[in-house]
This record gives sequence, C-alpha cells and structure tokens, in this order.
Amino acid sequence: MVVPAPRRGYGSACLAGLDHLRRNDPPDLVVFLDADFSDHPEELPRLVAPLLSGEADLVIGSRVLGEREPGALLPQARAGNLVACLLIRLLYGHRYTDLGPFRAARWEALERLGMSDPDFGWTAEMQVKALRHGLRVTEVPVSYRKRVGVSKITGTIVGTFRAGYKILWTVLRYSRG
Repeated sequence: MVVPAPRRGYGSACLAGLDHLRRNDPPDLVVFLDADFSDHPEELPRLVAPLLSGEADLVIGSRVLGEREPGALLPQARAGNLVACLLIRLLYGHRYTDLGPFRAARWEALERLGMSDPDFGWTAEMQVKALRHGLRVTEVPVSYRKRVGVSKITGTIVGTFRAGYKILWTVLRYSRG
C-alpha cells in the first residue's frame, strides 16, 4: 500500500506511514527500511529477533557492524555517522555504531517516543528519544549495498551539510532535560 506524505522528506514519509497504521489497527512491530535497494529485506528475521524474544524495544540495523558493498557507505556518510554516534555517547552514555535506516520497533514503544522530525533528523531523533524514554535498544549487523539512483543527501555537498547539521542539532536538542 502506498501512503501519500503531505510534504517531502524522509521523516515526513515515515510519519505518514505511522499515522496510517495508527488509524488502521496498528501492528505489534514496525520496520523501517529504505526503498532505494540499499537495505536487504531478507535480513528482516535477524532485525526483529530481539523484539520477538523480548530482549529489545528498538533494534537498529548497523551497517557498520555488517557487510557493506564497496562504495555503498560514502566517506561523508561514514564520517557524519561517526561524529553523531560519538556525540550520542558523550551526551547520553550509550554506544551506537550507526544511525542506519533499517530498524524495527515495538508499536507501543514507538508511540511513546512522539516522533516528529519531518526530514534528516528522523533516525537520530528516534535513537536519542529511545534512550531518554528508557527503551531497551540493541543493534544487529545488517548488509548494505549501493543504492539505486543518486542520494539527495550524500550525493551533494549542500545535502551533506544540511543533513549533518540537522542530525547534530537533533542529538543536541534532546540532550536537555
């Protein structure tokens, strides 16, 4: 099913999907993945296993811990990811390795987060809010391949800086009580 989003942006698309689920018998689990062929949906069982076993409320698919096709995770993305994860560790005391898009959460845990970011800050918002709300979070290794098409974020200098700024601002924003 295709759910239209009121505005452009990664977070806006995710928010529209969540709103649709909220109005139509929400599931127990929600999985997010990019539709650009970079994520491997066949790894879904690995991603949801910690949720199904009761070990976690949120599972991040880590491209850093998993296998990456050469050139799939561009240098600017790797650097930005490293900086954002280091900042989260310093401010929140939790060690993430990735802000990757392939992730899964329990519906009720996701609803507690009150997600709101309509664009680049979506993944960082989810991860820092999960820590602030005391959710059980874990990472599992996932594979990552080159995307189909050109990224509007890491494919341009302006996009890289805009996304980097927004992600770091998001991490800092939620660090205050």
